[in-house]
Amino acid sequence: MARDTTDFQPIEGMDELVAYLAQGCKPREKWRIGTEHEKFPFYVDGNGPVPYGSERGIRTLLEGMQKTLGWDPILDAGRVIGLVEPTGQGAISLEPGGQFELSGAPLQTIHQTCREGNAHLAQLREIAEPLGIRFLGLGGSPKWTLAETPKMPKSRYEIMTRYMPKVGAYGLDMMYRTCTIQVNLDFESEADMRRKMQVSLKLQPLSTALFANSPFTDGRPNGLQSWRGEIWTDTDNQRAGLLDFCFSPDFGFADYVDWALDVPMYFVIRDGRYHDMTHMTFRQFMDGAARNEITDGMPTMGDWANHLSTLFPDVRLKRFLEMRGADGGPWRRICALPAFWVGLLYDSQALDAAEALTADWTYEDVRAMREAVPAQGIGTTFRGATLRELAREVLDISRMGLKNRNRTNRDGFDETTFLSTLDEVVARGTTSAQEMLNAYHTRWGDSIEPVFLEYAY
Repeated sequence: MARDTTDFQPIEGMDELVAYLAQGCKPREKWRIGTEHEKFPFYVDGNGPVPYGSERGIRTLLEGMQKTLGWDPILDAGRVIGLVEPTGQGAISLEPGGQFELSGAPLQTIHQTCREGNAHLAQLREIAEPLGIRFLGLGGSPKWTLAETPKMPKSRYEIMTRYMPKVGAYGLDMMYRTCTIQVNLDFESEADMRRKMQVSLKLQPLSTALFANSPFTDGRPNGLQSWRGEIWTDTDNQRAGLLDFCFSPDFGFADYVDWALDVPMYFVIRDGRYHDMTHMTFRQFMDGAARNEITDGMPTMGDWANHLSTLFPDVRLKRFLEMRGADGGPWRRICALPAFWVGLLYDSQALDAAEALTADWTYEDVRAMREAVPAQGIGTTFRGATLRELAREVLDISRMGLKNRNRTNRDGFDETTFLSTLDEVVARGTTSAQEMLNAYHTRWGDSIEPVFLEYAY
């Protein structure tokens, strides 16, 4: 999750909010790949969760990483809650339950992304192993109850924790007990953004199915392949999920702004303090509803940037597009997720093919697929075929896009190699979640504990 912004430029009107998004348009040669991945820290002795403040806790991890990397600390009420590379080329942040996130630098190739991820995990192991800490690559916390899960001392999370139970059944589970791999991608123009948004919204449930990796909750099977996917069906449906208006043939920046204005806010930052604003929408804020509540009670561009970062649709629009459908997973998945989407969206021929494949998919079609995937994974039936069959076709398109990009490493291999873990899912016909469940019922002897060995970084 990005560091909260404090840009004090006042907002004069809606045109500025639209222009803010439009500033993300970049020529193709400046397109980059930003990969984020989260993982659960745990103590090797007993497989318990890692709290923030103990001698062997999250704070000590962050302080160790700061010494190793030389990155600047991100502070909240004097407590270090993240690190940022001094020139803005990457950050480490904490999710509410202590999930450790790397927000990677904007890079040109998946090869660079994979090297970045490997370097991060190696650095983290160097700091964590003397503390008896390792990291789990799953989409959902498999063992600890919500009550057992630590809480990180971030002001925005205190506000969200109070608010979430008011707006959905699973908001606290989303905050404290899920992990994701996410990729952030650029667009050239409003029309290019529209095409990429529509294709990626339609294919996001397929991504959830291919990356399904959260079959356990509270130490036992939960009846799902992607518990994380199920959680997102009822977290906060005002700000999350599948956006029907994005399916319009003339969808643009102004439509997203219009939607975002009517979503309740979480907070604003004034004088270094977070103020709870969950009782008003951004549109009401712009109309002066906070004048008597906070100092400088009119919105700034920093407030707008922060508000956009608290919206949770399956594909999030900021000054880039965020692919948000995948469960966290083992290290090979960290490279596979950006490869999947870069192949589909960063090559003209591939984007044309993906758009043609999904052209007549309706909002209702995709919503039904999205609702079925958490339980059924790649066995979900869609338009008379399974998602396993659809995945073959979509992976072929992604592979074509990566071949066309022709970005090779020093050994001459192109980026298609990073799709191999997804090819294996399709070839086997079973997701990572199903493989874990098979292990649980056979060689793990109905015990959750081996997951901490076999799926650890």
